Amino acid sequence: MMEVTKADAEMILLDTITEEVMNSSRLNLEYLVEDRVRSSVCKRLGIEHPGKIALREDGVVGMIMDATQNYRLPLTKERLFQWNSMLFCDDHARPITIGEYRQEVLAVVSGALGKEHIHYVPPLPGDVEQEMEILLKWLEEDRTDDLVKSAVAHIWLIMIHPFEDGIGRIARAVSEMVLARSEDCCKRYYSLSSRIYKERMKYCDIVERNVQGDGDITKWIEWFLSCTMRAVEDSIAKIGPKLEKSEFWQVNSAVVMNERQCRMMNMLLDGALEDLTSSEWAKINHCSQDTAINDIKYLIEKRILAKSLGGCRSTRYVLAAKKPH
Repeated sequence: MMEVTKADAEMILLDTITEEVMNSSRLNLEYLVEDRVRSSVCKRLGIEHPGKIALREDGVVGMIMDATQNYRLPLTKERLFQWNSMLFCDDHARPITIGEYRQEVLAVVSGALGKEHIHYVPPLPGDVEQEMEILLKWLEEDRTDDLVKSAVAHIWLIMIHPFEDGIGRIARAVSEMVLARSEDCCKRYYSLSSRIYKERMKYCDIVERNVQGDGDITKWIEWFLSCTMRAVEDSIAKIGPKLEKSEFWQVNSAVVMNERQCRMMNMLLDGALEDLTSSEWAKINHCSQDTAINDIKYLIEKRILAKSLGGCRSTRYVLAAKKPH
């Protein structure tokens, strides 16, 4: 069984939160600088971060991490106001109201001027406060299963559209918060927004059909839950190789390897090579054929490499742990 070290878990968490922030923003055509996002996440996780921290990325990271790290806290309108302000903390040029419910009549449209397509018209500004009170009370007090509640809260927020901008990202943050409640864990190792981004055409289509519908959101809930499952499967597929690599170096920590051997083991573990020959070893490491053969022999003696069972003309070598039986 593979062991997950603290360092492994820390890096996986860092990668997952970074992906969540980046892809949730991309869904709304907001393109953040990944290095700055990572630096902000590192700061909040207590990891050393040599990169620059910028106000824009730090605000978005702060919102997502408040949702998932502080998932037990009740969702109040003041907390939502703070999230909305964090999304636009460096954007003072745009003529929108932030940090409070919208005061403008709103229609969600797309298309060129004169050829606009109206997707839906949310409640009038005077009704937003009451609509949000009903939603927030339901979110905190209703006994609906949290997985289902995560889906319902997402589409309900979009239907009300309580802010002039940023509602898509806030709706996804609320979903993440409720998913964290369902797991009773602040450490997220899968990214819902990354999966939604892969299915963004379907996401936009099903959201539009449900906000314009008759109130039956069954199809939305089914899609959302299956999308969440696919997000978990994505994470398993992505994390598995990382854990295998970590386990390899833990198991073989007592084996002394030179720089060439370490490089080639990492290439095999990363999937850059499925197998190799002594000639490939020599070429990649800029060493002689004899040196390559000696390097390989040493790793075979340590039971790290093994000869491939394939019928190739040249002898090929694979990781012993992955050699077919």
